Amino acid sequence: MTKSTLDRQVELRLFENEVRYTKGRRSVVTALSRADGPLSASELAEVVDVPQSSLYRTLSVLEETGVVTHHLGAKGLTRYELDEWLTGHHHHLVCVDCGSVTDVEIPAENEQKVRDLVAQISSTASFVPTDHALEIEGVCKRCA
Repeated sequence: MTKSTLDRQVELRLFENEVRYTKGRRSVVTALSRADGPLSASELAEVVDVPQSSLYRTLSVLEETGVVTHHLGAKGLTRYELDEWLTGHHHHLVCVDCGSVTDVEIPAENEQKVRDLVAQISSTASFVPTDHALEIEGVCKRCA
């Protein structure tokens, strides 16, 4: 998705929620769109020109409006990324040593196998799944 298309979609979503698309919010969206995976608030603070006190409020507003989603990663660290309606469905590789999280897309045939497995597991518990997210924990190339 091009930056201008992303910005238009985010701006429309925020407008629908009566929220302005400020320079700080745009900066956070841009940083997240350029990242290889979810980022922590401290990682975001290193790459955006937003005071840290405003950064947490910005993340909260973007999460409340469905632009950003958070993930609890390894060692309890919260990381943020653009919601899947903006980026497409994907999964995560989580390093248990450094806590890095990398986005990974899987081929359609494997994604269907994951959906089938989710449905099978859910049906044994009389549970109706609405979505799924796969996080694979291990050790990244830098830590190996």
